[in-house]
Amino acid sequence: MSQDTPVSVVPLLSRALQRIRATPPRIIASPPTPNLTASPSHDAEPRRAAVALVIRVVPSPHSPPPPTPTTQPTLQQFFDLDWVKDPHAKPEILFLQRENPANNGDAPFSQGRVRHTTEAHVAFPGGRMEPDDEGGSYTAMRQTWEELGIDLAEKHYICIGQLDDREITTSLGKRLLMILSPFVFLQVAPSAPPADPVPTTQLHWTPLGSLISPNSKPQWSSVTVDAASRLTPKNSAILRVVVRLLVGTMQFPAIVIQPSKDENLSGEEGLVNEKQKSQQRESIAEKGTPPRRPQGAKQELKLWGLSLGMTLDLMSYMILPTAEEEANLSEYERKSRTGARKRGSRDGGAGNWSGSSGPSTPLSEVMQLPWADSASAQEFRMEYVAPSLASVFPRFSYPDVNFWIWVFGKRYREVVRGWEGSVRAGGTNDRRINWSGSALSTFYAAIRKALIVVIAARALGILFGLGFAAWWIFGQ
Repeated sequence: MSQDTPVSVVPLLSRALQRIRATPPRIIASPPTPNLTASPSHDAEPRRAAVALVIRVVPSPHSPPPPTPTTQPTLQQFFDLDWVKDPHAKPEILFLQRENPANNGDAPFSQGRVRHTTEAHVAFPGGRMEPDDEGGSYTAMRQTWEELGIDLAEKHYICIGQLDDREITTSLGKRLLMILSPFVFLQVAPSAPPADPVPTTQLHWTPLGSLISPNSKPQWSSVTVDAASRLTPKNSAILRVVVRLLVGTMQFPAIVIQPSKDENLSGEEGLVNEKQKSQQRESIAEKGTPPRRPQGAKQELKLWGLSLGMTLDLMSYMILPTAEEEANLSEYERKSRTGARKRGSRDGGAGNWSGSSGPSTPLSEVMQLPWADSASAQEFRMEYVAPSLASVFPRFSYPDVNFWIWVFGKRYREVVRGWEGSVRAGGTNDRRINWSGSALSTFYAAIRKALIVVIAARALGILFGLGFAAWWIFGQ
């Protein structure tokens, strides 16, 4: 294999989608709907939401344009196509950037977002389920059509399946707001009708290789959230300032994404992109001037919160086969793995796609937990600990808060060990166990206890300091 031949992630994507289709998701029951009307004919609004993870494979720019299929191929037929197996074919996943960041699918973290104008947050298309929706997949398709103008019901797309349900909570995990269901869609044609997004939304097709490739590690960052906005009423400005001084801020892990360049877009997509920018300029002219950012500064696109967790859930299905499954690999997959090993050895072992010990996965060296240091990196491999742990658990800016969270986190660590054991064993016997919900509730329970101790200790310290100052001034 030539050194210029890239390591394709298409075999990983094929394996992931096949596993998603064959694996039933964990379904979480909807929370009870309060304040139901007495009229039995009135349909209560379901407390569920759904998003669409849309994936496509961009044909190689070095090959002639592939023909458009006359019939919709099956999943296996799609990945057997020559243009899909081309090493230069590039799988991409669709993110969107909304002008209103509160709609970016991270409702529990929307308060207190960073006010930096050099940051922008991305998410997946989707929204709340309506009473007339036929199900979660219908909600995801409807929301994608309304917001992006992409019709996922057309022959160009197929629905692969659903990832595990996720809980959306508020008030540090004390109250369950709704259940979020992620659905995975694949574009099975080399091209599709261009998107027509609403003026306040931008599309960002992002190469999957920038997230999981052993030669291009993702750039981890963080999103800072004001903890006071989660603990105090909205109208209590003075109390919010006091709480902010006492507990600091929360930092959630994030990945800085690198979307495909505009010049790589097809002609139709390029025209849509220009139309989108023109519509945004007109919308800004009508609604007023947007917040200014420093001259010459470029916005970083950050993937975080629920959207990051769902992305990592998708990547968790890309774990490569173990030695026992090697014989079942196709010749194309086996050659791709051999090329990955050679590329990894040339790069000093970074991104070991097929280690001799433990599960074989590109996530081992590439997608480690963002908070793992060099001493604990080996303990918290992404293939052992479920991906959502890397996205929903924050760190606080004050070290003593993190220390007390660890002190009160015994139950949380027990859940993590159980979850880890489930992942190692394949999780075939406990699909009904809501590991993510249990981990989330126990972690936030530890946070609440830690904050009580920290605030009480700070208050006692302030009272002691004031008393000592009064004694020093008036007692002598």
